[in-house]
Amino acid sequence: METKPSLRYAWYVVGVLLLAYISSFIDRQIISLLVKPIKASFGISDTQMGVLMGLSFAVLYTLVGIPIGLMADQMNRKRIISWGILVWSIMTVFCGMAGSYSLFFLARVGVGIGEAALSPAAYSIISDYFPKKKLATALSVYNMGIYLGSGLSILIGAALRTMIGKENIVLPFVGEIFSWQMIFFYIGLPGILIVFLVQTIKEPKRVEFDSEKEINETSSFKEIIAYFKANRQTFSYLNFSMAFMAFATYAGIYWVPTMLGRVHGWADTKAGVTFGILVTVFSTLGVISGGKYADYLTKRGVVQAKMLAGFRGMIAASLCTVGLLIEDINIGIYFIAGFCFFSSFPYGSATAAIQEIVPNKMRAIFSAFFLFVVNIIGLGFGPLTVGLLNDAVYNDPNKIHYSIFITQLLGYSLSALCLYLGLKPFVRSVDYLKKYLAVSNQN
Repeated sequence: METKPSLRYAWYVVGVLLLAYISSFIDRQIISLLVKPIKASFGISDTQMGVLMGLSFAVLYTLVGIPIGLMADQMNRKRIISWGILVWSIMTVFCGMAGSYSLFFLARVGVGIGEAALSPAAYSIISDYFPKKKLATALSVYNMGIYLGSGLSILIGAALRTMIGKENIVLPFVGEIFSWQMIFFYIGLPGILIVFLVQTIKEPKRVEFDSEKEINETSSFKEIIAYFKANRQTFSYLNFSMAFMAFATYAGIYWVPTMLGRVHGWADTKAGVTFGILVTVFSTLGVISGGKYADYLTKRGVVQAKMLAGFRGMIAASLCTVGLLIEDINIGIYFIAGFCFFSSFPYGSATAAIQEIVPNKMRAIFSAFFLFVVNIIGLGFGPLTVGLLNDAVYNDPNKIHYSIFITQLLGYSLSALCLYLGLKPFVRSVDYLKKYLAVSNQN
């Protein structure tokens, strides 16, 4: 156990966990650039593609995350993360072996099960390494993995598609696979190496913020439910605000490259590289800026700083969605860069907000609840809603920009509303935690 880790070592831990998060998002979202060949290979609709993108991954990812969160509050978190990385990397390789839509769906479910082990445990570990005043920035750096992984998945996918070609490939012991499936071997197998890197970090002792007193006790399920009920307004507004943000963001990440091809006539490689760069650069800058801004407000004494930073980012992101409707893509691309930047603003600060209002012994389980709501709504239904609108409402593949616009404007607007409504309840929850810890220390 590390008694009092240096800040430099704490940042090393964040760096290792960030690399794992980047790997998870590359594995999760590589299919955003494979819409055309997957649809052609399996003969599926936009709606079925939307299910494959989000719902297949999200169902067990969200359900398994809750028991894993309970485990992470009581067991070795580093070991949980290591097993998760191993599982999702192997299941990504299985995506490259699936010979039908059903088998591909099941392999995606397996990827989700593995990735459910990462973030609840990672949030808890990082919170034990950093003081409260630096936590939003630290978690923002970790959450860069969402956008670096998303952007790199598109860039890597574009490069690999160009390199691999279109002819089916025969592999030893596997047999014949579609050429695009080879990409899953390239991105899945290296993830196993990260398991060894995770072994270099130390499991920190569990402490409350800015305290040296180690937490040894665990929470019963009854205590967790009671704590949730006492702060249900804050948790509801915070969780649903990020769920609606993710709903809009995943809709864009999974479908914008396809929109650039269908509506504006861009080649797959150009669409993938351009959007991949936008996500990698602007979304990464946005999540760091949001965390820095939240920490700045915290230092100035704004109790609900992390909620306020997110609210302002969502307002700006809502306004930027109009760029999807601009006919001149040379102008529209600036608006797309804008919603990439502002939509990522609240992610680091929101995850820090969760850690700030719960006792140490409940951090991972409440992070798992948070991720449950965020991913079942955001990842499960964001990409799917675009596919449904395109098939059922417009019935025209070339009107996909309208489907993305409606989905994103709705998501970002609802997210901003929830963050605004949650400002006052968040202050009450901060006070509640102080009283809760005072009573716990007396006992």
